[in-house]
Amino acid sequence: MTKITPDHNDKEFLDRINWLPGHMIKSIADIKKNLNSVDIIVEVRDARVPLVSGNKEIYNISRDRPYLVVFNKTNLADPKAVKLWESWLKEQNESFIFINALDKQSINKIVKLSKDIVAANRLKSKQTHSAKKDMSIMVFGLPNTGKSTIINKLSNRNATKAAATPGQTKIKLWVKTDKGIQILDTPGVMPPQIEHLDHAMWLSAIHAIPDHIITPEYSACFLVEHLLKTQSQDFKEFYKFDTLDLDLVSAIEHIGKKRGCIQSGGGCDYERVYKLVLIDFRRGSLGLTSFELPPIKE
Repeated sequence: MTKITPDHNDKEFLDRINWLPGHMIKSIADIKKNLNSVDIIVEVRDARVPLVSGNKEIYNISRDRPYLVVFNKTNLADPKAVKLWESWLKEQNESFIFINALDKQSINKIVKLSKDIVAANRLKSKQTHSAKKDMSIMVFGLPNTGKSTIINKLSNRNATKAAATPGQTKIKLWVKTDKGIQILDTPGVMPPQIEHLDHAMWLSAIHAIPDHIITPEYSACFLVEHLLKTQSQDFKEFYKFDTLDLDLVSAIEHIGKKRGCIQSGGGCDYERVYKLVLIDFRRGSLGLTSFELPPIKE
């Protein structure tokens, strides 16, 4: 095995992570331009990294607009961490909801909460609108947070192409639903700057950053180290470890044996192990995991 993880002060590595393709730069500009043309802005984040999976730039410039943060993939997050986040977000007076986009009830809750927020804002600003007027929603979020899946569920059709590849949506798209809602879908946009290596590894693990940016080796080894450190029992049971008190190399080689990743000469096929660990984690086979906890009160 080669060097497993980059140094935490590896500036060159962080510079490589901070990719912002041309279409994302244009997308951010388009999002800013369309903020005032919708009734509410819905930002989709990943429940396992509630703050790090947000886009601070867009969030900060749109706070005077009705705003709802949807934390998706709650079914993959640690329930204890979710409860901590719910308490913290209430203290921040944030409009939010934790959901599983594959659950129809969750989708209905998004609709109801969005309508309530818009109605309250109209009442507060003394706006008058026709009762028949559709509610317009802008939906944005990091790649692979489930944004397209949510829109597809809202519209009851494959209005956008949901895919496992981050950054699939390339153009903005208006989608009309049968719920009296018009949705402005936008391409997935990354934060302008990722300052901490741990944050980059979290985003890589949830596949918001493509595997060719942070290699499967780095991402998988980070995950294994994290699950060893947290003594994840689901991780232990899935790979049939006798104990989690072992080093990273031993853990990787054990996984290789259990998953049949053995080369012709009998050695461990590390590359296959890395890819399988990522697949297993992203499918939820390694248990419920949260990487980020609420900020500590000072």
